[in-house]
Amino acid sequence: MAEQTSSGGGNSGLAFIVGGLVVIVAVLAFFMWSGGIGHKKQVDVNISASAPKLPDAPKAPGG
Repeated sequence: MAEQTSSGGGNSGLAFIVGGLVVIVAVLAFFMWSGGIGHKKQVDVNISASAPKLPDAPKAPGG
């Protein structure tokens, strides 16, 4: 009979290490592109629009 060999025992440890590195890179990318957790952006929006002047309504008849 042929002997059965199990493979994949070392691969789970390698997958755990690679997964940890991916998480670390994602956290670093978050801090680099967003400026961190406590960074507040100050936005000043000033909208100035004047309404058009409508013509006067016609006078009611008999009045």
